[in-house]
Amino acid sequence: MSPSLTLKPGREKSLLRRHPWIFSGAIARLDGNPASGETVDLLAADGQFLARAAYSPSSQIRARVWTYDPSEPVDADFFRRRIQRAIQTRVGADLVSALARAGTSPAPTDACRLIHAESDGLPGLIVDRYADVLVLQSLTAGTEYWKETIADLLLEVTGLTTIYERSDADVRELEGLALRIGLLRGAINHLPLTITENELKFYVNLETGHKTGFYLDQRLNRQRLRGLAEGRDVLDCFCYTGGFTVNALAGGAKSVLSVDASADALALCRENVALNALPADRHTMLEGDVFQLLRKFRDEARSFDLIILDPPKFAPTAALAEKAARGYKDINLLAFKLLRPGGILVTFSCSGGIDADLFQKIIASAALDAGVEAQIVEHLSQAPDHPVALNFPEGAYLKGLICLTGSA
Repeated sequence: MSPSLTLKPGREKSLLRRHPWIFSGAIARLDGNPASGETVDLLAADGQFLARAAYSPSSQIRARVWTYDPSEPVDADFFRRRIQRAIQTRVGADLVSALARAGTSPAPTDACRLIHAESDGLPGLIVDRYADVLVLQSLTAGTEYWKETIADLLLEVTGLTTIYERSDADVRELEGLALRIGLLRGAINHLPLTITENELKFYVNLETGHKTGFYLDQRLNRQRLRGLAEGRDVLDCFCYTGGFTVNALAGGAKSVLSVDASADALALCRENVALNALPADRHTMLEGDVFQLLRKFRDEARSFDLIILDPPKFAPTAALAEKAARGYKDINLLAFKLLRPGGILVTFSCSGGIDADLFQKIIASAALDAGVEAQIVEHLSQAPDHPVALNFPEGAYLKGLICLTGSA
């Protein structure tokens, strides 16, 4: 008999709406002795089957659903079908049709997300493709339990030979899992890797880079920024390895100032500018705390035509939203003060605890306090290879606005 979790009366409502998470407080009883990550049946208080899920004894999210079909076992064939389906949804979406398949030819883009966790029916599993290397991130007990099987299937389905693991996100500790970084399958001859994105090239550091090495979710937003940059003095805050910087220079920016707290990120930013043979005399960099530097620029009466704010996650959960809101307001208020009349602010939040409505209110409040009249001319979000399942709205984590300030 399969291990099972029986829910308290009335706590099955989220499952009936197909939300894939069950929290510990919803559970009345555990029957059996499942290992961490092992599959358990989820039962209503009356014993009715609800779903089949991965068990996580250490996490407040005690179970994550694999399937709602009582006739569907969770085995290698299950993961093969889910992996194939996820990859097929990428083919022909916003990428060239060959991107997610084996044996790709030179293309405008050769890096994308192939599997986006809950949104692809595979909770806790992230898989990104960087040219001919797959990068796997296992975030939960369930994906850890099946990781070796999943790795074999990824190679089978894609026809590739190399998987690098970047299972080093903090959330693994909540699952009782150790952090893991390194080769999982195959070999890599040299690092950093070089990828092509919208016909520009970037070095990607798989070993220590943020997330899986690069912010693939910003791909279309970087391209959009390229179209705004011509003839403008640009300030790229939290520039990381220069995704927006390179696109601004490629778009004909008059000048770009790239700011980040990491010397290593700035070094790679400089290399990415050189890799694309972009004019170094139009590019300067500054290492330091962005909040402090924005205040310094304000005090020096510096100004820019276009400012990009792409900060790290300030609020991973709703509980931290109030503190994060203050941080977002501060940097956006300062940015509005630094913009010339008719200037453009491109601003983002990747915090799960800040939804789109709250983010817009924060930006509106920042403009008001800065004494600036501004309009939202475009809403931005994550690229289509980072889809949002309708039953999992938490997947919509990246919010962006393009704001145009009033002319003098």
